[in-house]
Amino acid sequence: MPYFAMLLLKELQRLFPSIPLVAEEDSASLRSSKADDNSSDILVESIFSAVVDKVSNNGSHLTQDDVLRAIDRGGKDAVSFDSNPATYWVLDPIDGTKGFLRGNDALYVVGLALVVNGKVTVGVMGCPNWTNDDIVNKKDDSVAACNGRGILMVSHIGCGTWSRRLSADIGQLNTAQDIWKRCFVDTCSIAHMAHYCIPDSQTWDMIPLSATYDSTTDATDPRNENEILLLSVFCGSLCKYLTIASGRASVFVLQARPTTQIKSWDHAVGVICVQEAGGQTSDWSGEPLDLAADLTSRRIIYPRGGVLVTNGALHDKLVEMISASYK
Repeated sequence: MPYFAMLLLKELQRLFPSIPLVAEEDSASLRSSKADDNSSDILVESIFSAVVDKVSNNGSHLTQDDVLRAIDRGGKDAVSFDSNPATYWVLDPIDGTKGFLRGNDALYVVGLALVVNGKVTVGVMGCPNWTNDDIVNKKDDSVAACNGRGILMVSHIGCGTWSRRLSADIGQLNTAQDIWKRCFVDTCSIAHMAHYCIPDSQTWDMIPLSATYDSTTDATDPRNENEILLLSVFCGSLCKYLTIASGRASVFVLQARPTTQIKSWDHAVGVICVQEAGGQTSDWSGEPLDLAADLTSRRIIYPRGGVLVTNGALHDKLVEMISASYK
């Protein structure tokens, strides 16, 4: 978990102590490794020092246990819901963990969403390694991605989706004026002309659309009506949502598999960012994602068939095509 995600956890605890949190991480591994391995003391201490240095705490004294308890706020045993509507945060401290651990330019994302009565109302995504280079190496001045490295994307229901770049010092926003830009999905309305992306762990032949379209990753070749462009967006699901919301791709398709649970934090913030940019998200039957399907912990979603994220213009057509092919 990057230290800025821990700062976020601590600030959520301070500013919104009564709103529960659903998150991917807890401090169990840190606590156990700290007890078993002296080198882990250094890790915990470095995390603690970063948090103390950055977080405003109204003059009170922070301890390591304070920081670890803040992390535990989102753990699986931290809160239990009932079937009634609820207000809660959903946090993914690192979406795209494998890329983050490699230490390269992987497009990992920190994502936070506020759910109220089953609907996502506020969302924030940060991608420190995002660049202004178009994914298919083709300049497109219509996209809302900001100049420079790193992007912060925010969305509020009814207010649109907006983005700005991060400064070289991650976690510090550039102070220049008027750098927030409105994000819009692309306007492609022809299925075979759209730019698609799928999970890194899945292949095109797993997607029902493969019955109609072959795929290519070469953006320079002309395509016929039986071929689509499949973009290489190598990281977690939230980066795909960010790609759709910024207009760099048209469609993200994920197949639900019996061996893999689909977690709410991999999708919640992406849903509102795409929606407020003009796009649409549903399961393969066209129904909205049900964030309250997991009645007691709100951690798992059960989309029928899988998840479909589009620019909106293509949504109904692709639901129809998937439904015709998917068993």
